[in-house]
Amino acid sequence: MVKKIFVTGGAGYIGSLLIPFLLKKGHKVKVYDTLFFGSDFFKKNQNLMIVKGDIRDTKKLKKECNGYDVFLHLACISNDASYVLDENLSKSINFDSFEPMVKAAKEVKIKRFIYASTSSVYGISNEKNVKEDHPLVPLTLYNKYKGLCEPILLENIDNNFEGVIFRPATVCGYAPRLRLDLSVNILTNHAYNKNKITVFGGNQLRPNLNIKDYCLAVELLINSDKKKVNKEIFNIGYENMSILKIAELVQQVFKKKYSKKIEIIKTHSDDNRSYHINSDKVKYKLGFIPKFTITDAIESILDAFESNKIKNSFDNDIYFNVKRMQNLNVK
Repeated sequence: MVKKIFVTGGAGYIGSLLIPFLLKKGHKVKVYDTLFFGSDFFKKNQNLMIVKGDIRDTKKLKKECNGYDVFLHLACISNDASYVLDENLSKSINFDSFEPMVKAAKEVKIKRFIYASTSSVYGISNEKNVKEDHPLVPLTLYNKYKGLCEPILLENIDNNFEGVIFRPATVCGYAPRLRLDLSVNILTNHAYNKNKITVFGGNQLRPNLNIKDYCLAVELLINSDKKKVNKEIFNIGYENMSILKIAELVQQVFKKKYSKKIEIIKTHSDDNRSYHINSDKVKYKLGFIPKFTITDAIESILDAFESNKIKNSFDNDIYFNVKRMQNLNVK
């Protein structure tokens, strides 16, 4: 069924692959985004509208989302390292704007609100399988505020306003607006361009999710029956792996592809986030089974390098959220 989908932050890393995917499925999409990273990667499409806007501007946001069926909230200052930016800026975008946004969507009669939280809300856990009911132990302001938004959405759900939350794992793989500040993507960039991989720490466990599977999961949340998703929280991840194991996998893929061994250098890290998520719920409730691996993600980035789609991968701030926002002096 064709739906009208309103996407905050739709011109980011995820959106650059997700939006064309949704358009291909026949949906009508409006992207609402600050456009800090541009939007040139989107091809013109009669079913796509791009609006430059800030989610903190509730009045404008409310006007723009009026008439849409689904509200997909992706916009945020994304990843823990982003909090080297001004804390008040991060709080205003990731938390303060959330409740007014939910209420605005509800007032214009949006049918379903889908909130992209994060699996990093679990912080540190020694449990082998962290499920959705696991306590949230935030280690950074990023995962603290992402977690605090969840109950706000749940409290606003009623018979006419559906809500669903998903906690994606760390995303990896090539997309037109690429991020090279995420674990798998970072290590692949270093392997290809530096001929060595520097691992910070290495023992921290990370759940991972290929960006193509992220797109498939979102489509499922858009189309699933209300009874299956309303008021639900879903972990969405695939391969749980330590940072060192990811580096070794990059090393293996590189050796197989180029017959060349890449050196791995271990160094100290203050990043203690470590958790191993369980994504069985989304499998048995919605039938979601990931199709793409970390290996696929690594290969997609290597192929993009070879095709000259990625240029100046260490110096161009377009690939790095924090650096870009600092250079733009975002307030």
